[in-house]
Amino acid sequence: MTDPTARQGEDAAAEAENGQATANGNGAPAQDAPAPDPLAAAQRQASDYKDKLLRTLAEMENLRKRTAREVADARVYGIASFAREVLQVADNMHRALEAIGPELREHADGKIKSLIEGVELTERELMKALEKSGVTKFSPTAEKFDPNVHQAMFEMESADVPPGHVAQVIQAGYMIGDRVLRPALVAVAKAAKAPRAPSNDNTDVN
Repeated sequence: MTDPTARQGEDAAAEAENGQATANGNGAPAQDAPAPDPLAAAQRQASDYKDKLLRTLAEMENLRKRTAREVADARVYGIASFAREVLQVADNMHRALEAIGPELREHADGKIKSLIEGVELTERELMKALEKSGVTKFSPTAEKFDPNVHQAMFEMESADVPPGHVAQVIQAGYMIGDRVLRPALVAVAKAAKAPRAPSNDNTDVN
C-alpha cells in the first residue's frame, strides 16, 4: 500500500517543480496590459475634432459662396422672362416708327409730329430701363457669324462683307448679363458665283 504521506510529498514536490519552471519563464503567465495613456487619447480625440471642424468650415464656406452666386444670378437673370415680353413691345414700337417714311414725317401736321416724337421718346426710355436691368442690344453687322449669339435666316451674296460674316441684321439681338436673351436674326454672306466663261458656239462653218 502506498503511504498517503509519501503521496502528498510527491505532489508537493511536483508543484514546486512546476512553480520553479514558471519562475524560469517556461509557461509564464501573461502580464497585465499597460494602462492607456490619457494624454495620447485626448490628443487623438482633439485631432479628430479639429478635422471635423475644418471640414464643417469648408462646407459652410462652399455653401456661402454657392448661395451668394445663386442670389447674384437671380438678381441678374431673374427678369429674363419678363424682359423677353418687354422686347416684343419694343420691337412693335420700332416697326411702327420704321413704317413712318420720311415723306410722311415731312408733311405731317403738328399733332402727328408730336405723336411720332412721343413714340420715339417712349422707345428710348424703354431701352434705358432695359439697360438699367442689365439688358443690352447688339446689332452684329459685318461680324463673323457666331451660332451662339446669331440665328441665320438665309444666305445672300455680298460684296461688302466676306463669306461667313453677317451681311444683314433682320432683327437685333439682346444680352442679359453675359447670357443671350434673344439671338440676332441675320443673313449670312456667301461667296458670289464666279462669272461663267463665254462659250465658243460661233464656229465658222465652211
